[in-house]
Amino acid sequence: MAEGKDARGIFSPEHEQFRETVARFVDEELVPGHPQWEKDECVPRDIWRRAGEVGILCPNIPEEYGGFGADWLYNVVVIEELAKRGITGPGFMVHSEMVAPYILSAGTEELKREVLPKMVSGELIGALGLTEPGAGSDVKEIRTRAVRDGEDYVLNGQKVYISNGQLCDIMVCASKTDPAAGAKGVSLIAVDARQSGFKRGRNLEKIGLKAQDTSEIFLEDVRAPAWHLLGREGGGFGIMMGKLAQERLTQAIRSICVAEAAIGWTVDYTAERKMFGQTLADFQNTQFVLAELSAEVMAARVFTDWCIQRFMAGELSGVDAAKVKLVVTNLHVKVVDQCLQFFGGYGYMTEYPIARAYVDARIVRIAGGAAEVMKQIIGRDLFKK
Repeated sequence: MAEGKDARGIFSPEHEQFRETVARFVDEELVPGHPQWEKDECVPRDIWRRAGEVGILCPNIPEEYGGFGADWLYNVVVIEELAKRGITGPGFMVHSEMVAPYILSAGTEELKREVLPKMVSGELIGALGLTEPGAGSDVKEIRTRAVRDGEDYVLNGQKVYISNGQLCDIMVCASKTDPAAGAKGVSLIAVDARQSGFKRGRNLEKIGLKAQDTSEIFLEDVRAPAWHLLGREGGGFGIMMGKLAQERLTQAIRSICVAEAAIGWTVDYTAERKMFGQTLADFQNTQFVLAELSAEVMAARVFTDWCIQRFMAGELSGVDAAKVKLVVTNLHVKVVDQCLQFFGGYGYMTEYPIARAYVDARIVRIAGGAAEVMKQIIGRDLFKK
């Protein structure tokens, strides 16, 4: 589907101007270094600062907190341009679409003024500390404890699968302030990763997203001032539920862009690849498979853009967010699998974008809520009466 306001009815000329800036930054600053970062399993910190300089970190943060006060569609542009080029290393999406919104919506004024300008500039890197060895989608099973001690909270516990874990300076941490209250005893506290007792485990080895650092985090008597509490004590679960629609929509936005890109790569390859005296594109099977995938992807693109518009209007429901996340991420996995097949042995080589897209795709049916959780949300809504 062509880009632009006429094609999609979402973006203004100003958004498209910004897209040119983002695309240039991605092509010049990220694409050349990404293969090496996949070997290093981490992105250099200076990339974050350069991203901050061109305004692609947290572009929707209000001016009073150091941002540009742009609308969220500027964030969408960043997500799309990274996804189209297969850039999975820099954890900008976690930083801008998860951590910053939590702090902006529920942080104290003091916390917002202290942290957000530095997140916009790339001086501080954000992480979200929700998942634990025994608590993923089931938040009430969180074991990390936060105990009030005078003007501070003291945190003890363990987090796992934390994106940006090796680099983060600030981590929004889900912890139990009232262990007997289940989900209602969960609070969110912004923890300074430079504090004594904040210990990073090893950089976890993943099957995909190789350039993105993902860590275990250990909290041993880590102190956080009381003004680092987001919202009220016991209000963490409600804050998380309020942000899940945005998180799931961002997953869908990324997935639909990768699916579109994969079809483009495959059309280009099959149009050139010769076999039995003709190109792969001349075979009816090639045309039929890609035609069907193209139609499915266009339908999913329309659904995704509809959800973006609903979100911008403040009307995207949690159920619709679950639906778009389920449909588009499942399609993402299907598209890269079927497209890779046309590349034959080349598709198994990581120097080809389709191969990297294939191994990176598996996480999308897990991150942001597993596909089974999405089905449960949708199913409960169907039978709520």
